[in-house]
Amino acid sequence: MSKEKAPEGAEPKKGGKMKKLLVLGIGGTALISAGAGAGIYLGGGLGGHEAKPEDNYPKLVVRSEGSEEPAAEGGKEGEGPLKVGTVSVPNDRFKVDPGKYEVTYFPMTEAFTTNLADGSGFLQVGISLSTFYDGKVITNIKRQQTPIRSAVLMTLAEQDPALLSTSQGKQQLQRQLTNAINDVLREKEGFGGVDNVYFTSLVIQ
Repeated sequence: MSKEKAPEGAEPKKGGKMKKLLVLGIGGTALISAGAGAGIYLGGGLGGHEAKPEDNYPKLVVRSEGSEEPAAEGGKEGEGPLKVGTVSVPNDRFKVDPGKYEVTYFPMTEAFTTNLADGSGFLQVGISLSTFYDGKVITNIKRQQTPIRSAVLMTLAEQDPALLSTSQGKQQLQRQLTNAINDVLREKEGFGGVDNVYFTSLVIQ
């Protein structure tokens, strides 16, 4: 018996099916690739990450070589631009190396006056705050001046005048004021950042 010949130009059925499957496979792969690409783009790219609280924390200001003594910020006289930090920290209790980072002094423009704990007289102090962090801390201090002043006055009112007459008593008061101010900033702004409190005047009467 003789086999029938396929019409000229006609392809075997098996080959036609293979081509159809191949076209469908390529089309499906292209759609999957396009979907994955769109997902990466909308998701912020391969390097995208979720925002963390520390992303918005103030940053440490690296000390530049040969820099002059930093001017105080926030006084009544003309204020310069706020400093910009570059070193991120995990929290505001981070141990700062004062040799590596630049300090900024922020003078509180009004003195603090309060009666002493034993009622024997009154205490008046002027203070300046120091920070190794950038201008965000200064901005936070300015924004929270009212609760900060309240916390400072309450701390001063608890002082023993006899203890304040000693250097140890004054150093203890510095630490207490630093903690009180940082507690306010942590509560209101989520970050402290004040390194120390310095007395610009101190009168006991």
